[in-house]
Amino acid sequence: MQEENKEEQKIKGLTKTGCDHQLLVDPLYSILGKEDISYIAGKGVINIYDKNIVLMREGEVSDYMFVILSGRVRVYANNKEGKEVVLNIQDVGEYFGEIALIDESPRSATVETLQKSVLSKVTREVFEQCLKERPEIAGSFLSALTQRIRYLTDSVKNLALNDVHGRLIYILDKLAEDQDGERVVKIALTHRDISHMVGSSREMVSKLMKNLQDNGFIECNNRRITLKNLPAHNLS
Repeated sequence: MQEENKEEQKIKGLTKTGCDHQLLVDPLYSILGKEDISYIAGKGVINIYDKNIVLMREGEVSDYMFVILSGRVRVYANNKEGKEVVLNIQDVGEYFGEIALIDESPRSATVETLQKSVLSKVTREVFEQCLKERPEIAGSFLSALTQRIRYLTDSVKNLALNDVHGRLIYILDKLAEDQDGERVVKIALTHRDISHMVGSSREMVSKLMKNLQDNGFIECNNRRITLKNLPAHNLS
């Protein structure tokens, strides 16, 4: 009950501040601008979603996007045999679902919460109204979409051109952030999560992670991974 009250207070706080104080993470803000995406998020409907809630499903048609105000989600796709590939892990300050919102095509991936999360749901109607009120957002949004497409292109190249060892190094490098002079993967990921991202088995990922740790390339502590002279990958 106490935890629920805290979450309700967080929603009220986010609504009152127009979402601005949370939106600090996504590197696309360097293009889109924190104020712009905060403005869009503030126009949406803010709700709490429990862990393992599917927010949008691959193949469905819908007219909304989300901005993450707290929590974390995973973006993944399945082939005909049901094999899952994680395309991205998204954290506080990031947004998703904008492509189908713009071109009205079916969703290209499924998005599911990894933990209890607070999200702003923005419909196409609200998004279009934001563009009318702030026309400059459209150009910045297009630039941000271009950068996202480049990221996905690199991800596809990684899966196609690297072996499992190379794919693992690429993913760790992409997920790492600069912190106090070190490169740190702050997102708590299990070996199963990572295996879905590199297209391999959990057992293989565990073996490779141990090898990287034994050779001093990474340090692992409470699912926090610190990179130490990580070998170069083919896409660097």
